Amino acid sequence: MLDTANYTPRLKAHFRSDIKAALKEEFGYKNDMQIPALDKIVLNIGCGAEAVRDSKKAKSAQEDLTKIAGQHAVTTKAKKSIAGFRVREEMPLGAKVTLRGDRMYEFLDRLINVAMPRIRDFRGVKPSFDGRGNFAMGIKEHIVFPEIDFDKVDEVWGMDIIITTTASTDAEAKALLKAFNMPFNA
Repeated sequence: MLDTANYTPRLKAHFRSDIKAALKEEFGYKNDMQIPALDKIVLNIGCGAEAVRDSKKAKSAQEDLTKIAGQHAVTTKAKKSIAGFRVREEMPLGAKVTLRGDRMYEFLDRLINVAMPRIRDFRGVKPSFDGRGNFAMGIKEHIVFPEIDFDKVDEVWGMDIIITTTASTDAEAKALLKAFNMPFNA
């Protein structure tokens, strides 16, 4: 049985014991508070035209995202009506969830070590940083996560994953994610 009072996610323990010291030495930080760390991970599924035709699709995406994250996902709704797309204000269009703390580290561990190896023709992720130390990536099929039962899925969704760090530059953020074994392709 898991002792939840003393439980620390594997990647969080690895960050505290090994990664912090390596980053401090690599970038020459004088203070431990300067060392980049993970802040949050945001997961998003946008249903697009499917949700416009059938409102149950957004609910299905929300349920799948809740299973993947281990935390309740919220439904995203249209901010304004767009007649050309047949979208009305407040119409459900997808789902999102923000992970912090232990759940964030557990999700990153599952993403890197379980889900990514299950992606077909996977050659690593493109290093797509925003200039301020945040990383974004997309997955074409959400069924690569072990929490999703392939036989019970009514629709295969794409998924956005945004990893926000406290790093001030892209080089620092990339070094942090590489230390977590993020498989970059270039």
